[in-house]
Amino acid sequence: MSTTQKITEIENEIARTQKNKATNFHIGLLKAKLARLRQQLLDGVSKSSGGTGEGFDVTKVGDARVGFVGFPSVGKSTLLTKLTGQFSVAADYEFTTLTCVPGILRYQGAKIQMLDLPGIIEGAKDGKGRGKQVIAVVRTCNLVLIVLDATNPLTHKRLIEKELEGFGLRLNKQPANISISQKDKGGIIVINSVPLTHLDHETIVSICHEYRVINCSINFKTDATADEFIDALEGNRIYVPCIYVLNKIDQITMEELDLLSQCQHTCLISAKDNWNLDELVKMIWEYLNLIRIYTKPHGQAPDYSDPVVLKRNKATVADFCVRIHKQILDQLKYALVWGTSVKFNPQKVGKDHVLNDEDIVQLVKK
Repeated sequence: MSTTQKITEIENEIARTQKNKATNFHIGLLKAKLARLRQQLLDGVSKSSGGTGEGFDVTKVGDARVGFVGFPSVGKSTLLTKLTGQFSVAADYEFTTLTCVPGILRYQGAKIQMLDLPGIIEGAKDGKGRGKQVIAVVRTCNLVLIVLDATNPLTHKRLIEKELEGFGLRLNKQPANISISQKDKGGIIVINSVPLTHLDHETIVSICHEYRVINCSINFKTDATADEFIDALEGNRIYVPCIYVLNKIDQITMEELDLLSQCQHTCLISAKDNWNLDELVKMIWEYLNLIRIYTKPHGQAPDYSDPVVLKRNKATVADFCVRIHKQILDQLKYALVWGTSVKFNPQKVGKDHVLNDEDIVQLVKK
């Protein structure tokens, strides 16, 4: 029996099993086995793509990478052309795009690489179509745009989420606060600072044994589910922000439009008619969580034309130095900063100072 057949068999058994306290142990064990089998498929993706994990020959450039995911003929190619000016073949028949087409969106001084990926089909995670290569590229992205046809969004949304989840992508989620420390002896020790309502000790131990983990200390700081615990054991999940782009809103009624606009993480557009593309670009910038830092050479005015773009959660003076050149950090004496991250302008700061959007930085060497 192939890995794909084993996965299907376990998925069917989970679907048949009634979910209650009495079956938590059995379902938890099945989910652990399912995760291990899916990991084997993930390993196959890395090998088939030459160990790069990208699946297509696309060099990562710019300050961030955004991948377009969707079923065939939902308008991904048209959207790429409108946002970046990069032509990607668009037509009314399926599978127009057969490889990954890159383009660059320039916004707020940042260069954002946009990737139009071939349309995926149901069963992509199990090897159908070019799904494995597509999802391998998605795992390298800083943001995912799931492009949906507004005339049939919810069914396609659930199917695509299932495919991406099956390959270890977690959309608009954060990892559960679980720490696991391997030990040489002592068995499995479970510590929880909050009540565990989804897991019991027997289930935790069984899932650990499925992963050949015999001795460890597990500290639950959140009421985790079996899926979240398995993700923590795997340790290779990709947590990525996602925007659901509902295209072709010119084909639906105002009542449907009002209903869809209430969904979270959603942007309604018509790529063909250029409707609401400005709002989509603003959302892309917000979800990428980027900030701009301007350089100021000694005795000169700040350079506002070419900012250094950093992730908001990785924006210290040290990160700023490394982004310019790795050797600068070793030569740094201190930095002068103008902006909202300091109490007065300019302020002398060290390498651990956290920068805010549109701060101005002058580096002083030793």
